Amino acid sequence: MRRLLSSLCLVIGLVIPVAVQGQDVPNSSVLVIDSERLFLSSAFGKRVAREIEARGNDLAAQNRQIELELAAEEQDLTERRADMSPEDFQPLANAFDTRVQDTRRTQAAKSRALNAQLGQEREVFLAAAGPVLQELMERAGASVVLDRRTVFINTNAVDITAAAVARLDTQLGAGTATAPAPVPDPQE
Repeated sequence: MRRLLSSLCLVIGLVIPVAVQGQDVPNSSVLVIDSERLFLSSAFGKRVAREIEARGNDLAAQNRQIELELAAEEQDLTERRADMSPEDFQPLANAFDTRVQDTRRTQAAKSRALNAQLGQEREVFLAAAGPVLQELMERAGASVVLDRRTVFINTNAVDITAAAVARLDTQLGAGTATAPAPVPDPQE
């Protein structure tokens, strides 16, 4: 009976790490964090997601408007073709094709700039998260913090994502928006 009780205590001790006295992080040499959830659950990440979504929606609306305008222009050109000689029509068709290609490059550049903006915001966030994660790691007596995506199996007891989000929200808040990435000239 005593042996069974000892084994049970050992198992419970391994499965449920004891929290550091009065702290919200487990006492463990290995901690796990969900970096995606860390970003998206934080006030900073939520602000970035709202801003990127709004800019993405604006870009999508702009793309739909451009598509309508180009379709109308193409229809007009198609109708005019019947009354034109091939020599007169070809420069108009070439000019239209050039305008379509330029527009596609410009809109693609805007999309890449939006993705670059997201990348810049994540870098700012991760730079701010580093010291917070370091502090949590030290408080837990941990040697390493692993991203959940690199861990095959673990107990949720060593996941410090929620504690890290709470600390980051306190220290960083929603942060401030960085200037949108400049849209490069697609002609360059």
